Amino acid sequence: MSNQGTNRRVLSGMRPTGRLHLGHYHGVLKNWLELQHSYECFFFVADWHALTTHYEAPGDMGQHVSDMVIDWLAAGVSPSAATVFVQSRVPEHAELHLLLSMFTPLGWLERVPSYKDQQEQLRERDLATYGFLGYPVLQSADILAYRAGLVPVGEDQVAHLEVTREIARRFNHLYGREPGFAEKAEAAIDKMGKKMARRYRDLRRRFQEQGEEDALEIARALLEGQQNISLADRERLFGYLEGSGKIILPEPQAMLTPTAKMPGLDGRKMSKSYNNAISLRAEPGEVEAQIRTMPTDPARVRRTDPGDPDKCPVWGLHQVYTPESTREELAAGCRTAGIGCVDCKRPLIEGVLAELAPIQERAREYTADPALVRSIVNEGSEAAREEARETLDEVRHAMGLDYLR
Repeated sequence: MSNQGTNRRVLSGMRPTGRLHLGHYHGVLKNWLELQHSYECFFFVADWHALTTHYEAPGDMGQHVSDMVIDWLAAGVSPSAATVFVQSRVPEHAELHLLLSMFTPLGWLERVPSYKDQQEQLRERDLATYGFLGYPVLQSADILAYRAGLVPVGEDQVAHLEVTREIARRFNHLYGREPGFAEKAEAAIDKMGKKMARRYRDLRRRFQEQGEEDALEIARALLEGQQNISLADRERLFGYLEGSGKIILPEPQAMLTPTAKMPGLDGRKMSKSYNNAISLRAEPGEVEAQIRTMPTDPARVRRTDPGDPDKCPVWGLHQVYTPESTREELAAGCRTAGIGCVDCKRPLIEGVLAELAPIQERAREYTADPALVRSIVNEGSEAAREEARETLDEVRHAMGLDYLR
């Protein structure tokens, strides 16, 4: 497995919070559904991460995990296209977390934006714990265990991923030097053939002597296409480009995801904590009641009062579910009091129910067959563990922890 070649591998996870809602669907799952057919995807339930903030009440964890996996599958995540697994079923995450924590400076963790933010937001919880401080290291282990090249994140999460990149960089610097590294790298260059070897050496010189970033990228692309060298040699040559030694843990890149504009029933961001969410498995009657009782433009006290769609929480959901031509008609009817709020909500109810119907049908099938869900998780977790084992073998060897074997 080439460290730079894993840039087609995507890793993403979610904390188990039970059944999911439309905010999760539009914010994460729809993106996963596209990625799974274009990349090698690993999607995992981050149950250990849930314990970093809710360690005192893990009792419902099993049900939360089951509910969330069912919702993933119902939404269209395919076990044949992506590896679906549970974090705690792959103990290599914990071992790598431990090893990475040995050299991760405390200052890196204390400056992660969410460290202070979450302590402020969750004041009712005691988060002065080793686990909460170290969760970015566990997050790094999640990613680096699979040598994933791409991690889907929103712009507000890029700083978290930068910690992972720094940890990988520090690991490679500390442990990526093998005996005779330069000699082995030069021998690997010669295996590429005279023309390619000359090209590689020229690009390496241009980067190292003149700082040409373009030369580095071209050289990496050249290595990606090389069929004449082994994976181990390719890893050496990636490291030799920068003079840093063999790259054992690659630095993942952020795959910026579009910000999901999924408002809740009160106009704020859809969230369980705001009690403004529409569950993916809510009964049609419940969905209809939720939307019918949504607040509207406060200026429309009577049916004959004109309104302003931009001041109405319902309008945010129309942006997601209602075609533009219909929205124009509804906006005009609202501003002239030609239609009432009940008339405005009707097409929205239809749009939401139409999206939920196939998801709920698949959810019923998976709920009725818990053995199938267990089998999917078991197979995915074992497949993930095989990949993580390979990484840990290399990590242990690099750190000198494979003695007497």
